[in-house]
Amino acid sequence: MKLLIVRHGEPDYAVDSLTEKGWREAELLAERLCRLDVDAFYVSPLGRARDTASATLRRLDREARQLDWLEEFRGRVIDPKTGRFSYAWDFAPQYWTRCPEFWDESAWRDNALVATGNSGAIYDETVAGLDALLAEYGYAREGRMYRTEANSDATVVLFCHFAVGMAMLSHLVSIPFHLLLHGFIMAPSSITTLVTEERVPGEVWFRCTGLGDTSHLYAAGEPLSHYGRYREHYGVDDGMGAKE
Repeated sequence: MKLLIVRHGEPDYAVDSLTEKGWREAELLAERLCRLDVDAFYVSPLGRARDTASATLRRLDREARQLDWLEEFRGRVIDPKTGRFSYAWDFAPQYWTRCPEFWDESAWRDNALVATGNSGAIYDETVAGLDALLAEYGYAREGRMYRTEANSDATVVLFCHFAVGMAMLSHLVSIPFHLLLHGFIMAPSSITTLVTEERVPGEVWFRCTGLGDTSHLYAAGEPLSHYGRYREHYGVDDGMGAKE
């Protein structure tokens, strides 16, 4: 099986759609995806993901099945300084790198800041949705691996968002969520590819062959969008967007 996790194009959050650049990214992404033999498309209910998918679906005259759990990761925490809600991807490295629980697959849920909100529950909802989808293709989660009676040759595309994509990747390759969330990036319109490896009959492991690939943008001379990253230099306005 081949699983493609696709982040939406550069977002216009004010209208839950895409910027002009985001639409260009969606078209370039479509050129790439249309070359693949895709068995099924799935999409988040949010506009920026649906609009990104629309470019590919229109060219192929296909439809995507909407999955509510693909909506952007809704796990929140309460900022102790302001009393306001914040999100898991906004943790500063000055904080999370000093908390050993973030290096554990499960213990991150016990972190004092994480425990103020619902990130653990939303993570569980996300991976339950993913496992339910994989079960439709004959894969049953067993420990950290999957068991199947017939390993599928299907190619499946999921149009979604950065943080929920990292939650899925965390579950599939058993790497703690926050290490992926803060250590890697899925840029707008990027493709993260996972493939199954069946080294023992009926026992499957998902392996990532490419994380956040934007080669379709480079090939067309389209600059990379920085939505999802912070500035490289403190106080310098280098055009990087806020995290999703």
